[in-house]
Amino acid sequence: MSSESARRDALTIDRPEQLKALGHPLRLRVLEMRGASTEEQLTNRELAQRLGVDPGHLHFHVRMLLKAELIELAEGGHGREKPYRAVARTVRVAPELVASGSASDLREAMLHEVQRGWGRFGPEGTFRSAQVTTRISPERALELITEFVEKARDAEGDDAEGDDVEPLVITALFHPPPGGD
Repeated sequence: MSSESARRDALTIDRPEQLKALGHPLRLRVLEMRGASTEEQLTNRELAQRLGVDPGHLHFHVRMLLKAELIELAEGGHGREKPYRAVARTVRVAPELVASGSASDLREAMLHEVQRGWGRFGPEGTFRSAQVTTRISPERALELITEFVEKARDAEGDDAEGDDVEPLVITALFHPPPGGD
């Protein structure tokens, strides 16, 4: 994807090297920030500042995301400060990769982020979760999640608070109930 092209709505991860690039909590946070941001592009230094990490440490992770084609170089910048942007607002993992067992690093990184959110926001009561067991097909569940994501994006512009509202991370998963529990 060229740096002049528009950001896609969704990207399906279908290559193992892309999945591997998602297997670190910091890289997930970079993608979350880029996907949720109304700003089209940020440099490594700007990303590091917003994430509260060392720019040198972040550079390694940004390069991995760039190599995996999950972010891209954007126009502009000067010197070593090159701006990056996400190639898509939403990232999905192809079912074949999940079924192959290749998603263990991503699963661990996602669980780490959920635990980090619980640890940080649980005590103050701003961490929310829900779980329901229902009889619908996996295809219908994916349709509902996709519909929710689209509605959440549409609602983003409806909020009277606008840019004063902090972004939220919403993690959606589904699976058959584990047997024997």
